[in-house]
Parts: sequence; structure tokens; C-alpha cells
Amino acid sequence: MARPIERIAVLGAGTMGRGIAHVAALAGYETALYDVDPQALARAEEAIHRNLDKGVAVGKVDAAEAEAAKGRLALDTDLGASVAEADLVIEAAPESIAVKVELFRSVGFHARHDALFATNTSALSVTEIAAASGRPERFAGMHFFNPVHLMKLLELVRGLETSAETVAVLAAVGERMGKEVVVVADSPGFATSRINALIGNEAFRMLEQGVAGAEEIDRAIRLGLNHPMGPFEMADLVGLDVRLSILEHLASTLGETFRPANLMRRYVQAGRLGRKVGRGVYEYDAEGRRIPGSDRP
Repeated sequence: MARPIERIAVLGAGTMGRGIAHVAALAGYETALYDVDPQALARAEEAIHRNLDKGVAVGKVDAAEAEAAKGRLALDTDLGASVAEADLVIEAAPESIAVKVELFRSVGFHARHDALFATNTSALSVTEIAAASGRPERFAGMHFFNPVHLMKLLELVRGLETSAETVAVLAAVGERMGKEVVVVADSPGFATSRINALIGNEAFRMLEQGVAGAEEIDRAIRLGLNHPMGPFEMADLVGLDVRLSILEHLASTLGETFRPANLMRRYVQAGRLGRKVGRGVYEYDAEGRRIPGSDRP
């Protein structure tokens, strides 16, 4: 039987890692956030505190709970110390199979033998990453969505050897974090990334062909299909480099249907990676707000 989950280690202080640490701490878990870069940890802590304070200001989070969550969050640049006492280790490293495999090989040396492991990959093989951990039966994918503290879905990915008990425990963790949990089998792109990649890729092809401008396509999808965000708004939020990497992986595993649009590739080559750098399909100000009329190739 798995131990009750009380301590969670989150590996990676980027956008997804800081979001996962936020919801873990707010759910009552003692949370260690690890990164090799002290400045990344400082930025993550600032963002988590800011988002908790905003939740209090708009009445979504109780003030006492927000302060308690801040107190449960610890920052660490030592991987071994971060995972040594964790009941659950959630990795949120860059979307690279090599990076994730190497990280879990290291984690396996430091974590308790009964700890559970999870990867936040949005498209890569959970089964392959699990094999590197040395405990594939205690390993699953926990695919959170950006921004983690606002998005309700958790896609729980069952690897080839993931045990039913691991799925049940991680589903309970997700629900305690306030998520709606959907369990899917380990398949390229799972359910959400596979469909979303197709929509976003086709939008780039339409933009390249001059079917309509980016703002018009986004508005059409929001109003006509009732999506909360248009495909270009979503791509800029996720990161065009991340979207390109997912499409390249899906194309290599599922075929030509997922071949990335040429325009998307050119944007990434030009450094137009999305909101995180101030320019993707759209341009953004220093506060991350989209600049109207900035959707010109």
C-alpha cells in the first residue's frame, strides 16, 4: 500500500512547476520546489505569492489559507534534499525526453523506495520516462494545464506498467488540488495535446495561406466554437517552441498529419516564442498584456 501523500517535491521552477507548487501548497501539502537556478526559484516564489494574493483579493482564496500555503512552500537548489522525504515527486522540466529521463535516473537514487513519481509531460511517452525511474509501477503522467492555479483539468496518464493503486492515489491528489481528473492511456499527445496540436497547426496553415488574420481566426474560434481562447492566443500562452516540439514528436509517432506548419517553424527560428518573451503571433507589453493590432507576420 502507498503511504498517504503529505509531502510533494516539484522539479522545475518554470511556468508549470511554479503553478503545480502553488496548487500543491494550497491543497495542504508540504511542498518543496526544486530548480538549479536560484533566480528561477525567486521568480517562482514571487509569482506564487502574487497569484495567491490575487486569489484573496477577488474572493477565490481565503486569506488564512493563502498565508498557510506560503508557509508550506520551500525552495531548494539541492535535488537530493528536495526529494529525500517526498511522498510524491512531480517533474516539470523542459519538454525533452532526454532531460526527463536523466532527471528521473538521478531522482531514483535519492527518493524513498515507496515514493510515487509523476511527469508533467504534455506529449512524451510516460512509459519510456517511467522505465528510467526504476519503479514504473509507481509512475504516471500528471498533465496539468497553464495557468495551473486556474485550469480545472488534470489529465492522468497511465503508463504501460502503472499500477491501479498509483492511478487511484494520484487521482485523489489531483482532486484535493481542486482538479477534475480524466484518466487516459499512454499514447502520443494523450487526448488534449493531440487534438489541440491539430487545431493550432491548422490555424497556422490558414494564416500562412491568407485565409484570415490571426485576430480574425482567434475571434471566429472563440465565438463560433465557444473556445475560451483562440488557437493563436493559446499558442502564445503555451509557447511556440513547446507547440513546435509537440508537433514534431507527434509527426514522428503518428504521421504526416501532424507535420508542423512552415510559418510556425519560422516564428520559432526568429525567436518569436510567445508571451514569455514578449512576442509570438502577437506582441505583449511588460505586464504580459497583448498589444492590439500586433498580429502581423
